[in-house]
Amino acid sequence: LGKGAGGEAVAANLSRMPHLLIAGATGSGKTVCLNAIICCLLLHNPPTSVKFIMIDPKRVELTPYNNIPHLSTPVIVDTSKALSTMRWLNQEMNKRYQKLAAVGVRNIEGYNKHKQGDEKLPYLVLVIDELADLMMAGFDEVEHILCRLAQLARATGIHLVVATQRPSVDVVTGLIKANFPSRISFAVTSQVDSRTILDGA
Repeated sequence: LGKGAGGEAVAANLSRMPHLLIAGATGSGKTVCLNAIICCLLLHNPPTSVKFIMIDPKRVELTPYNNIPHLSTPVIVDTSKALSTMRWLNQEMNKRYQKLAAVGVRNIEGYNKHKQGDEKLPYLVLVIDELADLMMAGFDEVEHILCRLAQLARATGIHLVVATQRPSVDVVTGLIKANFPSRISFAVTSQVDSRTILDGA
């Protein structure tokens, strides 16, 4: 993640978080942070073990990743396709739970110990750069799917990294915030937004 006040390196394990919410105004460093997280995961994991699903309604931040082998689908820039992809991810989570139950294990680590080669399940990382745009496209459904994935997807190897420039209460709702205990906040445009993302800290 970076360096602490004493100059020591600070790292975090996404599988333990298990989901991350990032907020910051334009120019605050939010996108640099997001790119650093993505590049770190790319550096340490082959395409067979980690797959990315990237949603970028702004069409400029994540599209440079379009040619990497880790993508399960090209970077999604259309909000209607983003919604259908989130529905698919919800269904994929359910299918993975069925596979775990069939083998008699509790999580993806246990499942992959029983499997070889292509039978192993890759981790899936959903990266959303600008949650506000998605919320405007389908507020109730986006909130419902995000919260359901955040609550249940960890055991199946699905992790969420969600970023927004506008951490207002109509974007980072109480339900979303409750399901994203791991948060990174850069400078935001108001005290209200700061309290929204950091719970008054």
